[in-house]
Amino acid sequence: MADEMADGRRSAALVVAQALGFLYPAALRAAADVGVADHLADGPRTPAELAAATGTDAGALHRVLRLLATRGLFAEDGAGRFRLTPEGDALRSDAPVSARSAVLMLTDPTMWRPAGEMSRCLTDGGSAFDALFGMPFFDHFARDEQTAAVFHAGMASMSDAENAPIAAAYDFPEGARVVDVGGGYGGLLSEVLAAGPSLHGVLYDRAHVLAGHRLATPVPHGADPAGRWETAEGDFFASVPPGDVLMLKRILHDWDDEQCATVLRNCRAALAPGGRVLVIDAVIPPGNGPHQGKDLDLMMMASLTGRERTESDFAELFATAGLRLHRVLPTPTVLSIVEARAPH
Repeated sequence: MADEMADGRRSAALVVAQALGFLYPAALRAAADVGVADHLADGPRTPAELAAATGTDAGALHRVLRLLATRGLFAEDGAGRFRLTPEGDALRSDAPVSARSAVLMLTDPTMWRPAGEMSRCLTDGGSAFDALFGMPFFDHFARDEQTAAVFHAGMASMSDAENAPIAAAYDFPEGARVVDVGGGYGGLLSEVLAAGPSLHGVLYDRAHVLAGHRLATPVPHGADPAGRWETAEGDFFASVPPGDVLMLKRILHDWDDEQCATVLRNCRAALAPGGRVLVIDAVIPPGNGPHQGKDLDLMMMASLTGRERTESDFAELFATAGLRLHRVLPTPTVLSIVEARAPH
């Protein structure tokens, strides 16, 4: 009986500790929101100095930084000054690869509130977002320019750390016309064109997204893309521009299987002979080990209609659109390149 009670207490302590885990991303958002990291680029400062620089309360700021220091993004010295660690450097808005916008997007109320109401997904089915905001996710963004800007900036921020290694992980055919379907600001396409001097790129998205594209600013390495890119405005649920390689990065995970099949059928219709579709998403591995895709999957469930998928899920999805899964290529990021081709 004593052993059983001891095991029970350990279990209770573990469960409570995990339930408190939501406070860490809350603190991370608070620090990113007020821009603390930007004021630590030149060295450590006290909470009072940081509070004066950020217009915040010194005592409250110290408590936030103290928690963040437990996971290594900040470190406190013996004099009570905090410094930004190499692991936390991406919190700076001017870092070479900044994740600040990604933090603000991932912890935005459009993501945070539905996650807190996830039980709705279990009892009612579907997304919790619709009940909280009165409309589907992307309809809300279409009506709220400020929220949409946070989303697109956050997605670009996440992509900046992923795009170069993803582009390097795939051998694009010489002279191929590469269409980035729903490609946002064009970060991935820029890296693909920089790595492949014979390639021509098409950035395909909604007009308001294309207005912020970055294709005219070459990445600081690789081939100059000048004269090798164009933009095309449209809706991938209606059609897709023709191409030899069609890329969909972090697109299909937003949508349910029926919606994805529509997009993939449009890709199949636009695919040149011998062409291929590259779905760049997390691929959930078998087993119960940790994988970021499992976290993202619950975000998709709570806020959108989509989900992260397994390799077999992708194979079935491709088959509904007249495609076949050819291979899955891992990349140094959490995302894999899932390649589909038309049957011979």
